[in-house]
Order: sequence, then structure tokens, then C-alpha cells
Amino acid sequence: MEIIGREREREILRRCENSDKPEFVAIYGRRRVGKTYLVVEHFHNKFTFSVTGVSDGKTKDQLRVFHSALKKHFQSDIPEPKNWFDAFILLEEQLEKDITLARKVLFIDEMPWLDTPKSNFLPALEHFWNSYASRRKDILLIVCGSAASWIIKNLMNSYGGLHNRLTENIVVEPYYLYECEAFYRSRGIAMTRHQMAEAYMILGGIPFYMDAMNKMYGLNQNIDMLLFENNAKLENEFNRLYNSLFRHADNHISIAKTLAKNNTGMTRKELSQASGVSDGGGLTKVLEEMVACGLIGRSFDISKKRNGDYYKLVDFYTLFYFKYIETQKGNDPRFWTNYLSYPAHRTWCGYAFERLSIAHSQQIKQKLGISGVLSETYVFRSIGQRGVSSGAQIDLVIDRKDDVINLCECKFTVQPYELTEKDLADFERKKTVFLQETATKKAIHLTMITSSGLVHNAYRNEIQSEITLDDLFQPLL
Repeated sequence: MEIIGREREREILRRCENSDKPEFVAIYGRRRVGKTYLVVEHFHNKFTFSVTGVSDGKTKDQLRVFHSALKKHFQSDIPEPKNWFDAFILLEEQLEKDITLARKVLFIDEMPWLDTPKSNFLPALEHFWNSYASRRKDILLIVCGSAASWIIKNLMNSYGGLHNRLTENIVVEPYYLYECEAFYRSRGIAMTRHQMAEAYMILGGIPFYMDAMNKMYGLNQNIDMLLFENNAKLENEFNRLYNSLFRHADNHISIAKTLAKNNTGMTRKELSQASGVSDGGGLTKVLEEMVACGLIGRSFDISKKRNGDYYKLVDFYTLFYFKYIETQKGNDPRFWTNYLSYPAHRTWCGYAFERLSIAHSQQIKQKLGISGVLSETYVFRSIGQRGVSSGAQIDLVIDRKDDVINLCECKFTVQPYELTEKDLADFERKKTVFLQETATKKAIHLTMITSSGLVHNAYRNEIQSEITLDDLFQPLL
């Protein structure tokens, strides 16, 4: 099947494929986001050499699959390597036998899994690149992995033999809504944009999860089949996700579970106290790894009243897992279909739509006509100040360098949202708290982000700008 989206990523691959110099490309991103699919489909599965690491495999297991890949690709009787230096020497020997002028594409998938403790994988890789591959104009080495923190630490930010050796790095992000729409259409899955948005709020823009949907059924039936039925297709996905990303995932899971209970985000100190993860170097590593893998987001504290930045869970599937799957799994195979009639479902939609809007902040800026204006986006969380303010939360703040700040309020409804006098009073209160705590001198624009638009009554005129769900579905220009 055709690759949906990924134009920028494919352009980088094309440039490296047609380059007249050695290229070393690192690709990383969240598990199931489509990294391997991108590379395999772009090159039509035609590699000079390719190998995939073994999850939880020992060094001997990793060497065994590397050896098997050598025999498969080069069709010769190759001795079994005793260590990683032997393995890469054997690869060099086979590449030397190829005297064609064609580009030699080497693909090492799930590379972090190959780097088992005390295996000397990294020194061997360094030696292979520095002493051999970097001197060959016909070599394109592509390495890939879900453990983004490993890629960043050992390749992108390496201070050893691989320092500054990467020629390109590609981050494969979850799809935006417009890409999800194209993906569903390519699979013959019929859904309205409201349904696609709700699917995103449950699964995120993860191609593997979307591809698991059965086009014969509606969204709610699919969610039950994928997540809540006995032996559901994604029944053990949570454990697979975290254990594939992190070698020791207990603390990462504790952080995710703690953040799932807090919709406004938490400071490092609050996280440590609530999760039980010690506020030391270990917590720093966990937070950095989770940010790198796209599971949590880091926001700065504009008011400077709290201790440092704060963190928020941004992975839609993880949030949904802790909210519903962990507690409901096995209890009701039709849980989601039955849950739709409960008021709590509307509350969940509200919080999830806030995250959906934040994930599409670029589309919001595009609709506002400020794509070219330097800006920062964050969630404002006031804890209140005695005698000054009672506290407030603003779903999304767009702080622009043209001396304007958009304060955005998100509303997810089936019908157009009708602003009331109470809504405007609450909006004005939040605006006042924001001004008091930030002391900003910028102009404040009130912005509504809705799933179905606004009823244009008298109160609508108090809102400077309006964003709808259709705007979130627009491609980025």
C-alpha cells in the first residue's frame, strides 16, 4: 500500500539515496508509529543488508539474527561471529565483494535492542562507520529504533567515536488528523470527522492502531473489539509499548500513571512526591526518555511562581489505558458502546479534545494566520495567590512575538456550542488571573476551539477568533 503523508521524511531519504557521499541516517519515534514501514516501503524492501534486533534478546541472540541476515542477503557460507567486532568485519567483507556502482543501502532496525549490556555493540558500530563505511561513497546506513532516548544519547548527542557522525536524523511523529483521514480512506474505513477525532482521542495518530480497525464495523464497535473484548487485538499493547521503549520501565509507568490522574500537568517535585520516584538523577533520566519518546510533554512556567517546568501526559493511548482499559479490561466486552450514554463520557471528551487541540497547535496557528510568527504554546495552570487570584486553567496559550497572546478555550460538542453570559464571565476571570500572574503587557485575544462551531449569538462578538474541528483537519502549508 502507498505511504500516507511523510513527505518531508521521504524527501530526506531520497536525498540520501541519491547522494554521492556516505550517509548515516538515524530514524526514531514512538513504537507503532510506522518507522519500519516508512523505510521498507520507500526502498521497496530492497536492501543490500538489513537486520532487526530482538526484543529482550541476549547478546548471543542478537548475533545469531545478524549472522542469519548476512547469509540471507549475501547468499554465501559465512562463519558465525563471536562478537560484534567479528560481525561488522564479516559485513565489510561481503560489501567488498560487491563491485557494482549501485548505492548500498544498509538498514539496521531496532538498533537499541542490539546493544545489550557489556556486548561492546557501540564500539564495534563506531569502528565499522569510522574505519570503513564513512570512506565509501556508495554506503547509505539507516538505523532505526523506538527507544528514542538511546538514539539521542548514543548517536545524536554522542561524545565518543560517533560524535557528529550522523548526516541526517528523522523523527517520525504520529499522524495529524488530515493524514488520519487519508489513511482511513485508503483502507476503506468510513467515518465522519467527529468519529475520526474521537478515534484520535483514544488511539492517537498511530498508523498501527488505525490499521487494526475493521471496516465492517463502526468506531465504537471497533474500540470494543480492539481494547475491551477478551483476547482483544491490542490487549497487551500497553506492556509491549513501555517494555519495548525502556529497558527498566517501572518508573516510566509510575510517572505515566501519575500524570494520567492530573489533566493540568505537574511539576517535577509534584511528580516525585505523587509517583514515589526519587527526585534525583533517576527521575531526570526517566523524564528525558519519556519526552524523547513522545509520551509526555514539557512546558515552561510562564509565571515563574513554581519550581521549574511542568510535565503533561500527551500520549493518547496511554491516557485512555489508565482511564479505562486498566480498570475495565475483561469486565464488559461492550464497555465503550455502553459507556457512551454516561455523562462521564462527555467529561472525558472535553479533556481529550483539549489534548487533541494542543497536538494540532500548528493547524490552529495556520487558521489564525500566524504560521510565520514566532510563538510558544503552553497550558497555563494557576495555583492562585492569596489576595490576588483564585486560580485558573487555560487550555492552550499561544504566546506570540508580535505582542499578542491567544488564550484558547476548547469545547467538544455534537451541536454548535452556544456561548452564555456565564461562559464569558469565566473567560474574563481567567484572563484577569493570567494578566495578574504573568504581568504581561501583550494584547490578549480570546479564542474558542470547538468541534462543531459556535452559535453566532450576541456573546459570540466578544470572542476575537474561532477555530473548528474542520480547521484541525487542514494540511500544513
